[in-house]
Amino acid sequence: MKIEIVTPDKKIFDGEIKSVRVPGKKGSFQVLKDHAPIISTLENGLVRIVDQENNEINYNISGGVIEVKANKIILLVDSVR
Repeated sequence: MKIEIVTPDKKIFDGEIKSVRVPGKKGSFQVLKDHAPIISTLENGLVRIVDQENNEINYNISGGVIEVKANKIILLVDSVR
């Protein structure tokens, strides 16, 4: 599954992953391969990515939007701290 994390200034991450956990408005949720299509707003909080080698990569974001469709995830975030 492919993910892109983008701020208004630059692309933060682009690559193949196994899973991602994001801070949704109604609580955090995880996206795995073959997840149903979704668009959701995000709160300030931690984005946890597990890459293809099972390494965990964390980003602290300040709000944004996630779109999941056909095993492609796009995170449009206000900023990454």
